[in-house]
Amino acid sequence: MQAIRIVRQQAYELTCSAKAVDGGKFAPTLVLCKQAWPRRPRVIDVPRGDYVSEELAIDAAQSRGLEWIQHYGY
Repeated sequence: MQAIRIVRQQAYELTCSAKAVDGGKFAPTLVLCKQAWPRRPRVIDVPRGDYVSEELAIDAAQSRGLEWIQHYGY
């Protein structure tokens, strides 16, 4: 089962999640969606690291999403 955290920041909604991978580690995933038209979701690449818990992986995805908004959002 995937752990999911939804965060709203400025005009964006970040869906941060983590799924289990080999060796008891977790891989973060991030889907970013603008809350105004057009609302097409974007899958943002999060570097895969050695995250030992779902919470750490989700924190990494959220951090990457906030960084993306700072650089590319309005």
